[in-house]
Amino acid sequence: MVLQRLFRAVIMGPPGSGKGTVSGRITKTFGLEHISSGDILRGNINAKTELGLLMKASIDQGQLVPDDVISRLILRDLKAIPQSSWLLDGFPRTVKQAEALDDAYSVDTVINLNVPFHTIKERLTSRWTHLPSGRVYNVDFNPPKEPGRDDVTGEPLVQRDDDTPETVTRRLKAYETQTEPVLEYYRSKGVLETFSGTETNKIWPHVEAFLHKKLSVVNKGVA
Repeated sequence: MVLQRLFRAVIMGPPGSGKGTVSGRITKTFGLEHISSGDILRGNINAKTELGLLMKASIDQGQLVPDDVISRLILRDLKAIPQSSWLLDGFPRTVKQAEALDDAYSVDTVINLNVPFHTIKERLTSRWTHLPSGRVYNVDFNPPKEPGRDDVTGEPLVQRDDDTPETVTRRLKAYETQTEPVLEYYRSKGVLETFSGTETNKIWPHVEAFLHKKLSVVNKGVA
């Protein structure tokens, strides 16, 4: 699909909700640039940039990275692609971050993946990660081509400590507490679209149909 005007979207969903898979399909189908806050954070920490060092100091002390630091980091990357339509993944995570994004850009839609927590718990215990890149596989529905090996580098995959059932429960509760106000913020603005289900392959057609409809309206508006 060729977009006639810039389209800015945010995708939200708890860890293990299939957000990475859906993001990949959205960017491939609709030609959006996938902006992952996790990739940006890792890149800046590894490169030891000024903001990366600030974040590492917070993380090393067991503190949350301040909203203004993360916002500056993400907005700086977005400003580097002014003529691109994008899908923002992993940001914003707080209302303050959402407000900072709104001050800089008009967000066209926020896609929220609503997957039951018990389904996510089953998924995450089957999840394996390539730590250097952050690529995630699931032995049930997104397995690596070679068991235990990353598709791109062939390096070993590991199961992260935070994918144990107890830790997963804590992470999901923390996500819910942190994110519900952000969902409410976007709901009040009329841009939140929630897709519920237990299987990514069944949720995806609804996301795809919604975006086709949304983008046709956007394109008609500038035709």
